Amino acid sequence: MDNNFNKEEMSELFEEVANYFSLLCEPTRLKILYAVCNGERSVGDIVNEVESTQANVSRQINMLYRAKILARRKEGTQVYYRVDDEKTVDLCKAVCGRVAAQIGVQSPVVTLPVVAPKRRVAAR
Repeated sequence: MDNNFNKEEMSELFEEVANYFSLLCEPTRLKILYAVCNGERSVGDIVNEVESTQANVSRQINMLYRAKILARRKEGTQVYYRVDDEKTVDLCKAVCGRVAAQIGVQSPVVTLPVVAPKRRVAAR
């Protein structure tokens, strides 16, 4: 382990890492990430993909948005979400691949294409 950190810094770092992983410990949040991996999706599309209630999906999306894992844009009354932190998707792919191998199934997550580029909206 790197000795350049003092115990207080290490403690703070581990606390933040635990907070980050706590975001990924809820299956609905993982399903949401899977739903938006290939590009931007509306909340309604995400709700249909995840097969949960709108209230639950909205709550989970909001947590991912506040953590800057997802980004959003509004178009009229529609809200669209996309991945804003590609490293999180990479981590999920790696973990899903490992767990799938351990339980003897093929992971649909590992074969996902690279996350689509962020959509840029022209300033008005």
